[in-house]
Amino acid sequence: MTAARPPAPRPDPRQSIQEQALAIQEQALALGFDAVGFAPADAPALIAAGERLMEFLRLGRHGGMGWLEAKAERRHHPNALWPEARSVVVVGLNYGPPADPFAALEHRSRGALSAYAQGSDYHDLVKKRLRVLARFVHERLGAEVKIFVDTAPVAEKPLAQAAGLGWQGKHTNLVSRGFGSWLFLGSLYTTLDLAPDTPETDHCGRCRACLDACPTAAFPAPYQLDARRCLAYLSIEHAGTIPRAFRAAMGNRIYGCDDCLAVCPWNKYASLAHEAALWPRPELTLPVLADLAALDDAAFRQVFAGTAVKRIGRDRLLRNVAIALGNSGGPEAADVLRRLLDDASALVRAMAVWGLSRHLSPSEFALLRQARLGSESDRSVQAEWREQSEIPA
Repeated sequence: MTAARPPAPRPDPRQSIQEQALAIQEQALALGFDAVGFAPADAPALIAAGERLMEFLRLGRHGGMGWLEAKAERRHHPNALWPEARSVVVVGLNYGPPADPFAALEHRSRGALSAYAQGSDYHDLVKKRLRVLARFVHERLGAEVKIFVDTAPVAEKPLAQAAGLGWQGKHTNLVSRGFGSWLFLGSLYTTLDLAPDTPETDHCGRCRACLDACPTAAFPAPYQLDARRCLAYLSIEHAGTIPRAFRAAMGNRIYGCDDCLAVCPWNKYASLAHEAALWPRPELTLPVLADLAALDDAAFRQVFAGTAVKRIGRDRLLRNVAIALGNSGGPEAADVLRRLLDDASALVRAMAVWGLSRHLSPSEFALLRQARLGSESDRSVQAEWREQSEIPA
């Protein structure tokens, strides 16, 4: 006979707000989070963040991220997400990389993946622990809860600043005095009226290292990002061919870009992620571009199972690989790109055309165009052949 589950203990009415917050903090740290803080659900910083978002959208700097625009009002008004919420528990998980991300850019025949994408998908890790924390708050403290991990219209970075975890740097990402630019964030909304932590202040000063490090000048001004120029956006969120102006700047980056994060001086206080699941997997640490180019859909799913990379799909990754091969100095790059001209994906074929234009002489490329253009049915691929050869449509 299955034993009945014991009823959840009733919250102790004598427990103070400070004791409730301490209990939540201790539980969060015990679950493996590296930072935890508290902010009011209607923190003033969220109003200012909403105004910045609306201006960001008005200028079209969100590119193809239509989901940002669709849920802008919910991000703009902090109480719209859950009017009953009184406080937000903001948690951070350190993903400090073991090696300098800039070093990966020197290995041109291999692919450079953003540090956060080389281990297990952080969404799964953070959400699983937040669920346990939510159960604790609900059952032990008698409060209603909702959790969010980068998948709902939550202004997590302004919330994290309001909760004292860090501040939004000039690169628009969160910077922590203890973890540099390497914190994953998650938030737990609750009906508990918890005392908020002191908001963190900006410690960037006159430094502009992150702005100067950007290979595509994606920051129109400090604290402003134009995603349309950002290699992280282009290599992950952008669905079509990469705009010509940014292909050479991608180098061997095949998923994301860490330059503005990696150059931050506050990283000197950062440490290696203690969570083994976030450590780089061997197969994702500088994978050989030629090997990636040979992946079919099934092999792609197998290699990138459980990682953030899997979400963009095989064709989008190989689009990036083809560009990286075009930028590669490896002797076999041209041969690999020739094979990609027969790929089932027009997106891959189009970028393979561009890649080959970087390796072949004008006469060699013209002969290949003559042999291939007539049998190519996709207009975007045809356009690449014509643009590289400067032939009118």
